[in-house]
Amino acid sequence: MISPDNPFAGPSELPYRLPPFDRITGAHYRPAFEAGIAEQVGEVTAIADNPEPPTFENTVVALERSGELLGRVSMVFFNLTSSDTTPELQQLQAEIAPKLSAHRDAIHLNKKLFARITELFERRDSLGLDPESAWLLERYHVDFVRAGAALGEAEQDRLRALNEELSTLSTRFQENLLAEGNDLAVVVDTAEELAGLSADTVAAAAEAAASRGLEGKYVLKLSLPTHQPALGSLENRAVRERLHRASVSRGKRGNEHDNSELIIKIAHLRAERAALMGYPNHAAYVISDETARTADAAQGLLERLAPAAVTNANAEALELQQQIDAEGGEISLEAWDWAFYAEKVRKARFDIDEAALRPYFELERVLIDGVFYAASRLYGLSFTERHDLPKYHPEVRIFEVFDADGSGLGLFLGDYYARDSKRGGAWMNNFVEQAGLRDERSVVVNNLNIIRPPEGEPTLLTFDEVVTAFHEFGHALHGLLSDVRYPKFSGPNVPRDFVEYPSQVNEMWMLWPEVLANYAKHHRTGEPLPQHLVDKLLESQQYGEGYSTTEYLAASLLDQAWHTIGADDRISDAAAFEAEALRKAGVSLPTVPPRYQSSYFAHIFSGGYSAGYYSYIWSEVLDAESVEWFRENGGLTRENGDHFRRELLGRGGSIDPMTAFRNFRGRDPEIDPLLKRRGLTGA
Repeated sequence: MISPDNPFAGPSELPYRLPPFDRITGAHYRPAFEAGIAEQVGEVTAIADNPEPPTFENTVVALERSGELLGRVSMVFFNLTSSDTTPELQQLQAEIAPKLSAHRDAIHLNKKLFARITELFERRDSLGLDPESAWLLERYHVDFVRAGAALGEAEQDRLRALNEELSTLSTRFQENLLAEGNDLAVVVDTAEELAGLSADTVAAAAEAAASRGLEGKYVLKLSLPTHQPALGSLENRAVRERLHRASVSRGKRGNEHDNSELIIKIAHLRAERAALMGYPNHAAYVISDETARTADAAQGLLERLAPAAVTNANAEALELQQQIDAEGGEISLEAWDWAFYAEKVRKARFDIDEAALRPYFELERVLIDGVFYAASRLYGLSFTERHDLPKYHPEVRIFEVFDADGSGLGLFLGDYYARDSKRGGAWMNNFVEQAGLRDERSVVVNNLNIIRPPEGEPTLLTFDEVVTAFHEFGHALHGLLSDVRYPKFSGPNVPRDFVEYPSQVNEMWMLWPEVLANYAKHHRTGEPLPQHLVDKLLESQQYGEGYSTTEYLAASLLDQAWHTIGADDRISDAAAFEAEALRKAGVSLPTVPPRYQSSYFAHIFSGGYSAGYYSYIWSEVLDAESVEWFRENGGLTRENGDHFRRELLGRGGSIDPMTAFRNFRGRDPEIDPLLKRRGLTGA
């Protein structure tokens, strides 16, 4: 039993069941996990042992209702281990992850439970179910089969062991990467070495150094991807090289946090598990339940795009070398030079200076007058900041979200600043998932990693950070606008290669004239972003697509390489495997490293994207089609927003995703809009 004083013991009494962060301490998690697991075990046992014949209500709906306590503590715990972790939480995560894996296996491998679900599935056409309920029954049957419910006893025992070990290894990968990122932050001695960076970036580097006891020095923190934002403006080539080498060395320095052996082990265990399930490799297993359906389809898209992308990247590299030569530089272009000289070429060709844009992209305006404004125009939403609700960190902001009719939709939490306790990258998570069955509405959070400026200074964003803010809010909208009955289908609970689609669509509003004019104003003068810069931004959108597409495809192809090995294949050297995979795929360019190299590829080794990093470009096919639809139908209108909400965002996972797309678009997707957008018409 869990103590009634434990904040997780019952549903939160706060608005929208927001977790009571002000009452939660590290001591509350373990007993809540233990009680939550025990509670759900009892619930599942009661379902499986029910002497009554199986019905949809006493089996499938009962399963949907089970595990509420475990869900409450898990949502909070795993959000915080990503966004505000502590040594205490990390230790508990290492302990609890394999236990949760074993618990999930105990449910999926329960023979009596599977028999009840199978019986219902076999007579599904006679049950008189509504479409969402019929889809739920089908998805449960698929999930149980894919989890090994149909395997023999010996195979299930091995599957349990594999899942438990993989859970442990993925947690260790995440811990290693956090430690490496903090340890490899670049320390410089003088402000002169940071010439080219904005004054607020330099000041933030000084504060970061001071917080580490390095007064008088400067610290450049690492972001998750290979490319580091400061490389575009750092004039000191030696510092650029240090920053780049620090980035690419994460997780492969031969120290206690080296991930090299870990990723080999993870890949081998996943391959063994796939074989156990009857698949040739992990990619085939994963993608068989995505919209791509086969690993060959995903690989085929990547391979189709790669040659044109590499050709464009090589042409861009030649242009950058010409820029270096024109300046009298006696150097050859290296990976740490690319962004710096690309910015010079961009500025010369399009008269755009990234640093000059930042004063027009102040965080508050971007959020309120850009991100929220677009959602208001499209969906009729309004946002009110709540200062009376508890937060898990002082930097978090909480907004109540209202629908067009004034009814409450949920809460949106924004956690925008980088800190040592937060993992790199940007993401959206739920604290509460919308579900009519539980009468719950959404509580969602967006995490970014913006460098906090000195106290009293405005937070000025880069162009890419503005894109990220719109992107992640697209995920948030998927959660907030969810209108489903069953928790399993809430919001972004859709196939991995579909989940990025709504968030990518939301990026389009960043440069939409009405939206841009509303938020892109100088933080001091209030003057709008000059029209000639707007025109140049639009004109320059395809510039650098060779680089960005190639670095993305390299990471995606690397993901596929790790996950198309067979159970009997053996890898002894992670770095050699990576190099050969990139060479074989035709994307091995020294000046264009993969967006993520294996040793810090958190998406696939500690996140949910294993064999699924192709999802971004797969989803972008749908995204590019959707942008075309909005343009054809009048753009930023409530009618268009309501159509997208009704057919896609609100449906969550309650319908086959490609059916949802066809209901929205009116036909199957075509690839031409994507090729045109990325300048890959020769692909």
